[in-house]
Order: sequence, then C-alpha cells, then structure tokens
Amino acid sequence: MDNYYMGRAIELSKKAMGFVNPNPLVGAIIVKDNRIIGEGYHEYFGGPHAEVNAFANATEDVEGATMYVTLEPCSHYGKTPPCADAIVKNKISKVVVGMIDPNPKVSGRGIEILRSNGIEVTSGIMDKEIRKINEIFIKYITRKEPFCIMKTAMTLDGKIATATGDSMWISNEKSRAYVHEIRHMVSGIMVGIGTVLKDDPELTTRREGVISKNLMRIIIDSTAKVPLEAKVLNCNEKTKTIVVTTELANNNKLEAIKEKGAQVIITPSINNRVDLNYLMRVLGEIGIDSILLEGGSTLNYAALKAGVVDKVITFISPKIFGGTSSKTPVGGKGVEYVKDSILLTDTEIKRFDEDIMIESYIKKVIS
Repeated sequence: MDNYYMGRAIELSKKAMGFVNPNPLVGAIIVKDNRIIGEGYHEYFGGPHAEVNAFANATEDVEGATMYVTLEPCSHYGKTPPCADAIVKNKISKVVVGMIDPNPKVSGRGIEILRSNGIEVTSGIMDKEIRKINEIFIKYITRKEPFCIMKTAMTLDGKIATATGDSMWISNEKSRAYVHEIRHMVSGIMVGIGTVLKDDPELTTRREGVISKNLMRIIIDSTAKVPLEAKVLNCNEKTKTIVVTTELANNNKLEAIKEKGAQVIITPSINNRVDLNYLMRVLGEIGIDSILLEGGSTLNYAALKAGVVDKVITFISPKIFGGTSSKTPVGGKGVEYVKDSILLTDTEIKRFDEDIMIESYIKKVIS
C-alpha cells in the first residue's frame, strides 16, 4: 500500500507544475485506518507546503495517522515554518518519505527531527519517479544552474526547414500544444538571434482553457542585432526579456534595448560568441531554475558542446523535405568521429497522432 498512497501523493504534486519554481513539486497524504483522511500539495511559490495543506484538509483527527509525503519534510524556516515541526505537533505516528531533500544544507535534518520525537520514518518509496518530476529542482538546488531542455522538431529525414527556409509547421497541433505544456513547466525560453530575425516570435505560453505563466525570454545575440520593433521587446509588461550579448555589441544599441524594458547580460566571448557556461551561472544567480532551448541548429550545437543541455526532446513528423542545403536540428562544426558522439540515455517515446516524440538525457558531451 505504500506505493499506492505515494503514487497518489505524486499525482497531487504534479498539479503544481509550473507554479512553484524554483521550489520542488510536493504532495502529501494522511492515512488512518487504511483510509485517506487528508491530502494536499504545494500549490504555488510562497504558499503553504503540502503537509500543511494536508492537515488543513483533514476530515478527522490526524493523531496516530501515517503521512505519505513525496519529499522529506523541511526542517528550516523559509517563507513558511518547518513542516517537520507541524508533523510533530499534530502527533503523526509514522511518516513515509519518497525522496530525501537533495539540498546538502538540509538533507536528512527533517527526518532527524521526526525520529528524535519518536515518529517512525521510512524513506525511498518511489524515489526514482519523484526524482524525475523534480529534476529541475534537483539540479538547481545542488548546482545553482538552470536545468536545460533542448527541444527540436524535424522531418523523418532529419530536416528542420526546407531548402528555402520554410518551417511552418513541421509538427502537428497536438505536438505543438504539448510544447506549450513544457514551456509552462520551465522558467525561461531561450532562442538565438537568428530565430528572432527569421520568425519574430512572441515566445509566450498558450494553454487552452487553463492559466499559463509568463516566461522569461532569453535571446542569445552576441552583437545586439535584435530589432527594436521585435515582438520579444514589445510584448506586455508582465513578460520579461533578457538579451544576452558580448563586448562586441554597440553600447548605444544596448541602451536602446534597456529603454524597451529588457535586461541586458554581457558575457565573455568565446570565438566572438556568448559564453553559455558563464550565462548559466548568471541565470541561476537571478533565480531562473530551468530553460527550454528552442534555438536553431547553430545555438543547439553550441549548447551541446558547452555541456549546458540536460535533456533533449525531439518531435519527428512523418514528412520528408530532402535537400542537401536543408538545415538539421544540430549544426555547427559537428564531431569528426563516431566515438565522439554526444550520447543520450534513459530514452522514452510518446505519440501525438502521427508525430513521435523522443525524450532522452545527455550522457556525455563533446570532449
């Protein structure tokens, strides 16, 4: 029954996807006499934690009950009081924990508080599943750098555009709708200046019939070519834009970009291009825990080579473009030998009607 109740807690936690960044997704269940008498999840950033909501929603006295919680109860004061103390106060007899808190500053302390107060604790239940849904939180809390997802859409013959540059649309409507769900889960969306100049995208999130959050739009633009009339500089004030450039950019243009309300980040240049590793550290420092990279082939290769990509999501549509000059998802110089390939692992496959989506994680980067 531990897996059954923890599974329910996991499903509750997923309801908060996109609303709690950079906090983790957490769900909690209170069980008494083999009945669920309370449940809750961390609903929004800064709000009550899952355990507190479960207590608030309890239908009867929780004394002597068992609590299932996907993440180790917190032991420190943040925006809310420690949940471990609330569990002790409510006289819970047993706590089943899914994942130990990966934050090295607090890991294990919540469990220690519970056990020191005579509460039985079991941990590691469905840990793998919980770690997957909290992969963004885990990287950010341990490395203070954003989790980066590279998304591409290509034809069956591996093209992202025709020989003339036309690319609207490769994937189908269901695939594109799912991409907006991915956008909703992350904090920022990153593209290169080539995409801005070619498509003039808004880079917003559109989800049918439900709330969508405003993403931070990150434009990689080493010489500040972005037009001042571009949509990314002229959307509503709730949607923020960061233009990432180098010392090669014209100072007057940078001031004009700032006057549009955008933030400018200047990184060191590597071969006259933005230093992506430096950028990831800066983005982490300003609170961006996750990025969806929807760049062109040049930026995709640069991100892979720099080792900043964590996950790759590829949509494959049953179309064939052909053309030796038609672009592929990853351009750049490329590797010289098969042994130098960028390896992927933990692959999963989904279907969106005729489209196929392949999700994999980076195993190693170009040496």
